[in-house]
Amino acid sequence: MGKTTFIRSVAGLTPPREGEIRFKGASLAGRPPYSIAQAGIALVPQGRRIFRSLSVRENLLLPTSGLARPRGGRWNLPAVLEQFPQLAERIHHPGGALSGGEQQMLAVGRALMANPELILMDEPSEGLSPKLVQHVEAIMKSAREHGHAVLLVEQNFALAMAVADYIYVVSAGRFVFEGTPAQLIDAPDVLEQHLGVAQAH
Repeated sequence: MGKTTFIRSVAGLTPPREGEIRFKGASLAGRPPYSIAQAGIALVPQGRRIFRSLSVRENLLLPTSGLARPRGGRWNLPAVLEQFPQLAERIHHPGGALSGGEQQMLAVGRALMANPELILMDEPSEGLSPKLVQHVEAIMKSAREHGHAVLLVEQNFALAMAVADYIYVVSAGRFVFEGTPAQLIDAPDVLEQHLGVAQAH
């Protein structure tokens, strides 16, 4: 559908073949991923992409390791570990020893450690239990309350509807809908044809 490619293009990992990506009025064209990260964009990639041989602590500290002065904000190591107690319990364990849900927590925590203005989240609920999906939902809402914008790519309809202010529906690489969650609910053709959501009549 092109959703992951879109996220990777914003992060500088897959340069777009056409069009332009702008962040806070400035073009991101040609900028390497580290420069885009320094501009205030963090990525929670599909499949987590944590460093399996590094400890939980080392994974979390990576976003701040190359900064002469860490970006100010709410999130630091104690704050992230408070949000994810399971990571605190496994702080010295290698990332590869964590469960899938714990690895997703680590990927989200790592992004938060950068205190970004924009967090890109690519299928953060993938492979998670319903309880952990609720936790991810709460984290996204908390991030928004603390001033982070979130660009979410998600196939979990309920999760997307619960956290989104504005929704784009992508089909075959094209936008087939854009609007608020309320407007999407009032678009039964889009729900049924593109999202497989049948409304009660």
